[in-house]
Amino acid sequence: MAITSQHLTGFAVGLGVAGMGLYLYRQNQAEVDAWLSSQGIELPGAAATNPEAMSLEELVREKERLEDLIAERQMAASAVDAGLPAPEDD
Repeated sequence: MAITSQHLTGFAVGLGVAGMGLYLYRQNQAEVDAWLSSQGIELPGAAATNPEAMSLEELVREKERLEDLIAERQMAASAVDAGLPAPEDD
């Protein structure tokens, strides 16, 4: 199948629409992220950008997640120090 001018036009329109969507999202990022959060959709990194805006529950959840990551890294480092192969990431 050959690439025609319709393919190129569709590609250009798609890039334009995606660019406009990204621009509008960036302009309204706080409102969009808050609405998504109220719908139960948690975006990775969205809450971590502004810890002052996080609720106590969100702060505790983030603290527990970080403690788990620290424990995993410490276990991996101690396994390497002991000469054992490092555990694989899931």
